[in-house]
Amino acid sequence: MFADIIIDITHEKLDKIFQYRVPEALEETLAVGMEVEVPFGMGNRLTRGYVVGFSETCGYDEEKMKEILRPAGRSVAIESRLVALAAWMKESYGGTMIQALKTVLPIRRTEQAKEQRILRRLISVEEGKKKLEEYLHKNQKARARLMAALLDDEEIDYSLVTKKLNITLPVVRALEEQKVLEVSFHQVYRNPVRETNREEKKPVYTKEQVQAIETFCRDYENGDYRTYLLYGITGSGKTEVYMEMIREVVRRGSQAIVLIPEIALTYQTVMRFYRRFGDRVSIMNSRLSAGERYDQMMRAKNGELDVMIGPRSALFTPFPDLGLIVIDEEHESAYKSEQVPRYHARETAEKRADLEGASVVLGSATPSLEAFYRCQTGSIHMMELKARTAGRLLPQVYTADMRKELSEGNRSILSKMLRHLMKDRLKKGQQIMLFLNRRGYSGFLSCRSCGYVVKCPHCDVSLSAHKNGKLVCHYCGHEEPTVNICPSCGSRHISGFRAGTQQIEELVKREFPAARVLRMDLDTTRSKEGHEKILAAFANEEADILVGTQMIVKGHDFPNVTLVGILAADMSLYAEDYRAAERTFELLTQAAGRAGRGKEPGEVVIQTYSPDHYSIQTAARQDYRAFYQEEMDYRKLMGYPPAKHLLAVLASSEDEALLEKGMYYLRQYGTALAKPRQVGVIGPASPHVGKVKDVYRRILYLKHKSRPILVEMKDKMEQYIEINKGFDKIRIQFDFDPVQVF
Repeated sequence: MFADIIIDITHEKLDKIFQYRVPEALEETLAVGMEVEVPFGMGNRLTRGYVVGFSETCGYDEEKMKEILRPAGRSVAIESRLVALAAWMKESYGGTMIQALKTVLPIRRTEQAKEQRILRRLISVEEGKKKLEEYLHKNQKARARLMAALLDDEEIDYSLVTKKLNITLPVVRALEEQKVLEVSFHQVYRNPVRETNREEKKPVYTKEQVQAIETFCRDYENGDYRTYLLYGITGSGKTEVYMEMIREVVRRGSQAIVLIPEIALTYQTVMRFYRRFGDRVSIMNSRLSAGERYDQMMRAKNGELDVMIGPRSALFTPFPDLGLIVIDEEHESAYKSEQVPRYHARETAEKRADLEGASVVLGSATPSLEAFYRCQTGSIHMMELKARTAGRLLPQVYTADMRKELSEGNRSILSKMLRHLMKDRLKKGQQIMLFLNRRGYSGFLSCRSCGYVVKCPHCDVSLSAHKNGKLVCHYCGHEEPTVNICPSCGSRHISGFRAGTQQIEELVKREFPAARVLRMDLDTTRSKEGHEKILAAFANEEADILVGTQMIVKGHDFPNVTLVGILAADMSLYAEDYRAAERTFELLTQAAGRAGRGKEPGEVVIQTYSPDHYSIQTAARQDYRAFYQEEMDYRKLMGYPPAKHLLAVLASSEDEALLEKGMYYLRQYGTALAKPRQVGVIGPASPHVGKVKDVYRRILYLKHKSRPILVEMKDKMEQYIEINKGFDKIRIQFDFDPVQVF
């Protein structure tokens, strides 16, 4: 038996796995993730490594094969558990062990450690005063300034000396040579959380919040570590519940990870946690420098942090005693990785919690169908918050039928009702949010007169308009000619939606010239603190209207917002994706939830060309259960997740003919595997974008109720690809239950 060992797991170039013979005595003992001692290099120096896999075949000259010496003493090291998690990710999502390890482990980069220089006085106050007189007598003003500062404080920060006292390095060295002071160095961790006033108001909890907190604490105290769904309407106080759960975990000496879906949420969220837990909270996001990211990982590993907040990558924070993982807004597609391994943070968090003896809390006002389905089947425990905090009511929601507006001569993006309510709010000095639903593409065709959308007859998803005049389905490859006249009502108003946030901003400024308007989208948030500046300005009521995309509708709490306008509600409804209705319901419900979070009641206007669609109607009523029932009926009928699992096989190559040939053979092989297992095979088809930078792409789908059967299919297809040299120039990736259209 042979073991694959990786030696330096924290180096940037994690690209070499070494094979060692497993002694007979250790065959029953070793496991993936375990730390072992091995002889390494020409001198056979004793080195520690981690077991990342096993095999019964030797890839090297067996005569020269070295043997594992023994398990290392620290077999419960943080890295051991993360290596075991990486092995599970490789098996569950495909890709190589190296790719999984690079995802999971904090890589040590060639970053300069940030050091703080301190000047410390070595002589007594009396001697210092004599030195000060000496420097003044000799007109050595810089030395005198430094000596006077050292008499006030025995230790001074070097940067303060150089920047505030205007003292140069030669002056410091002169006093150092005279044994007046010494320079010492201290490593300083870059902390992305800036200091702020810690004013913590004691919250008043609702009965449901208390019940959720007590349930978690009781289970945790009894060692019952499980997964919970905290299903609470917008404004019901889910974050306060998370914080009480974390307080319990920290009180018992463990740590917590809080995952959030967007960088835009970080500032508001982290400040709430900072006020509760102080500087033992840190953040992780893509806008930090490499040095800041690595420093936060090391602070966590060294036990200097209790809470890490961040998007998907924060899941792999190397806490020594992880007790809780919270996934806020768990329904968000941002929790699914688009890089190999294409892991989902929700599933991976549960596996990590299982390895470490921790609990998982999923939170949402609009749970993913997967999470709610598991609640119905009993594998997740649900805790529900049905009321808003402080007795606040849900907003009043109106639906504006834009087909009717068009027939009455209103060609504006704003409906008559929304325009009327905006005038009213501006007069009262209240704030307005306008959300443009751009989560979809202008690729699908819809009729502005009757709301008709051109769909695939086989897959029940919208057809995508291509420049060659064809409408294409990117699930099964169905094609038909494009249309200029609506097949349903004969109107010529059939096209894609073209307006963007900038056009909306300009329109609002023309309609309401006295209003102060802010825009929040990718263009206005490119800078490192772009999100924070816009949100802070709106929170401080420096603007009356905030126009934005989905980044403005999630998690933000602005008490003076009493009106939310949702423009183009159906933009995401007919995106070429089986999850389109679910995403639309989530976005509309989240957007509506921004209104009426203060003392004044809120109102919401949903503008749509499809007012009769169940996702629009249930979102207007804030009725998740009714939506879930309708959507699950559709998923069962079409065989989509969570009713069945879906495995996407993504292939790309610069050689189109080779790609077509490779996918033909892969489909043939997949079909042969699928028949006895009763697995459905769809495609291969060209994805939404069939060619990127001269690289052609194709996709094959496999459907089955059992995830393990699809994992088995993935393993066999990987072996088939590996032994057939024709696939050498084709890049193939696997994606389980994809959340994005390719």
